[in-house]
Amino acid sequence: MKHIFKQGTNASKPVLLMLHGTGGTENDLLPLADLIDPEASVLSVRGNVLENGMPRFFRRLAEGVFDEEDLIFRTKELNEFLIEAAAEYGFDRTNIIAVGYSNGANIAASLLFHYAGALRGAILHHPMVPRRGIDLPDLAGVQVFIAAGKNDPMCPAKESEDLDELLTGVGAETAIHWEMNGHSLTRTEVDAASEWYNAKFGN
Repeated sequence: MKHIFKQGTNASKPVLLMLHGTGGTENDLLPLADLIDPEASVLSVRGNVLENGMPRFFRRLAEGVFDEEDLIFRTKELNEFLIEAAAEYGFDRTNIIAVGYSNGANIAASLLFHYAGALRGAILHHPMVPRRGIDLPDLAGVQVFIAAGKNDPMCPAKESEDLDELLTGVGAETAIHWEMNGHSLTRTEVDAASEWYNAKFGN
């Protein structure tokens, strides 16, 4: 997968896995990584699917309607890429925190839904429930921050609430931060995510 890896100055810190929204690239969220933890290594990945020329991490059938078969395939592809990247760059595969926005948040949530131990934690900006009606792995000890919009036209508040409920139901420790700025990725929610991260991982 097309990506950027930046070696951090503190090898004990989690690796930040940056996952862009629809139409983004591996460069988009690099400024967020600096705001969250300037000492951490960063692995920023570009989605392998194109929708009208715009990169995404998996296909959708319509807005808000995921192509479930492709979602499962692409989640497996990303999980396998993380194993390869950890070997190539010499970082701890068990110490990855995903930071995703919109489509990137959805693929990060899908990693949590499908693979035990895939992520140590996640910062999900405007996520939806990736799949419903499946058994989730045990996520005890996994830390998840959800930033959502009460008035998000693309991701109804209930989606974030349902996601929170599903994650806590299998042991994850979650926090939700609400905004009133639609589907926008705002500085206030990034700052809230950064505070949460430092409280959980800023050793």
